[in-house]
Amino acid sequence: MLLYLLKRLLYVAPIAFGVTVVCFSLVHLAPGDPLNAVAGADAPTDVVEMLRSAYGFDRPLIEQYWIWISRVLQGDLGLSIATNRSVADELARALRNTLILALAAALIGFVIGSVLGAIAGYLNGSLADKAITAFAVAGVSVPHYWLGIVLVIIFSVELGWLPSFGAGPGSSDLWHPDLDHLRYLVLPAFTLSVIPMGVVMRTVRALIAETLNQDFVQALRAKGLREFTVFLHVLRNAAPTALAVIGLQFGYLLGGSILVETVFSWPGTGFLLNMAIFQRDLPLLQGTILVLAMFFVVLNLLVDVIQTAIDPRIKRT
Repeated sequence: MLLYLLKRLLYVAPIAFGVTVVCFSLVHLAPGDPLNAVAGADAPTDVVEMLRSAYGFDRPLIEQYWIWISRVLQGDLGLSIATNRSVADELARALRNTLILALAAALIGFVIGSVLGAIAGYLNGSLADKAITAFAVAGVSVPHYWLGIVLVIIFSVELGWLPSFGAGPGSSDLWHPDLDHLRYLVLPAFTLSVIPMGVVMRTVRALIAETLNQDFVQALRAKGLREFTVFLHVLRNAAPTALAVIGLQFGYLLGGSILVETVFSWPGTGFLLNMAIFQRDLPLLQGTILVLAMFFVVLNLLVDVIQTAIDPRIKRT
């Protein structure tokens, strides 16, 4: 196990390097001049050139990459072009809100998805199985932004039960664990949870149904074990694959929340990324994409390790 963990940690280095190259290249290949956010479209040419030199955009791309990655390794993600504030500070505040939203959505989606998926798999072919499967398909198919707008119309505009935007009362851009702030979390968290809930539900249902048809289940029943004990064995055999899907879906919750955060004006990394794209704020855009991408890398590593710990029969090379 320790040797496998060391090998996986060694694999992270080239993957992280590839992530930085792709992140830097894609951002610079996008059309538009980032200096428009600072100088404006009608700024004099000499002012634009002075700013281009100050931000280092007049240098070759390879040299720009080397300067950027050298600073990143020292924990410096640069300054935002639009706000002239540290990208790390901007990102830390937004990332805190995104993690809160992602954890809330994961709690809703993974718990409900796993429970309903296990029930559907165990009752394979029944009316309950068909109803749960239909619900899962609908959840995967519904666009985030459309569902968010519908929930705002119903629960905010028509019923007036829940707020429709922001992370807290007034102009608060940080979520706090109290009742007033919790009301602001309900709609975006449920909206974000629907697609992962459907994916987990369908995955767990298929795994449970497939495992129940294996010979060892019949052998356990023939030994006289209680049905609940048999079901626990089935869950343990289905857990590694289910965990892999859940880990990837959590990464999706972190990186795929841009539409949900935009609809609800939730001040997280998705909302920050959306602003950086429209303002052509390259340092902020690069820093946000890099941090979110590295979350995926770390999550994959954690899922692999947890899979091996749960089921030692999984052979790792």
